[in-house]
Amino acid sequence: MIEVERLNKVFGSTPVIQDVAFTVEAGEILGFLGPNGAGKTTTMRILAGYLPATSGTARIAGYDVHEDSLAVRHRIGYLPENPPLYLDMTVEGFLYFVARLKGVAAGSLAEKVTSAIKRCNLTEKRKVLIRKLSKGYRQRVSIAQAIVHDPPAIILDEPTIGLDPRQIIEVRNLIKSLAGEHTIILSTHILPEVSMTCDRVAIISSGKVVATNTPENLRAQLESTSGYEMEVEGNPRKAQSMLENLRGVSSVEISPNGTQSGERAFIRIIPVPGAEPGHELAATLIDAGLGLYEMRRTRPTLEDVFLELTTTESAVTGEKQAMEE
Repeated sequence: MIEVERLNKVFGSTPVIQDVAFTVEAGEILGFLGPNGAGKTTTMRILAGYLPATSGTARIAGYDVHEDSLAVRHRIGYLPENPPLYLDMTVEGFLYFVARLKGVAAGSLAEKVTSAIKRCNLTEKRKVLIRKLSKGYRQRVSIAQAIVHDPPAIILDEPTIGLDPRQIIEVRNLIKSLAGEHTIILSTHILPEVSMTCDRVAIISSGKVVATNTPENLRAQLESTSGYEMEVEGNPRKAQSMLENLRGVSSVEISPNGTQSGERAFIRIIPVPGAEPGHELAATLIDAGLGLYEMRRTRPTLEDVFLELTTTESAVTGEKQAMEE
């Protein structure tokens, strides 16, 4: 449904995005994830036809964003980071206005507007002036204007920014309800947004896409960092020596704090790939008379993946710039 190939945008002599490439299948939600300033909004604006690319191609529903801009605009719904709303219009009046702008046939106007209002849970607010709505409801109106013409593709740029936790959950559930019937790109720097909403993730850093995969597969790439964390009372060096000799244990590290005999120490154990030596770890410490106060299994999170990929990319970019200078 959405195909992006080697997309570049340069402002003056400054490259903002470089060779960006990804695809989004029909009915899928893709999370476009990256830190502030990574190039997310620029990419979304190019896909929406708001900005021209310097080079590269982007196609939506088979139409080239540059060559067939009007055809693309008829087939997308776009929620910019700061959506323009006419505050002195009612919810219903604004959606009728937007639907006419987007070319909805007169005979279908009422049906399309009512459908968008229902899907965004705005029925009780349809006659209310937009300026009287809370931030959460205004965001619902913004999403409603993006889907009022029932487009096959929806582009959402930071759709939950500035919302409180309850409003974030409501908007998140709304976005998930749109999947299947619509193909969605969700641009954000909020990690829970991606893990709870999206089918796949594209991570962008310093203008480059550094990874594209499902959240589960991205986490699996860091599986070697998963392990066990234990809080032990007794001689931590003794504990380390015993645990290192267990089958299935790759490494044992002691926290710098609390390493004196008789104090509690935090110990991190990394197992060999595929091993689950949790039972043996606990039994060994208890049999040796050491106090085991806490033990937990740790696995990499999407945040770990994000930090690993974006930090590495930023470091490489910084080194390259330093060499050029």
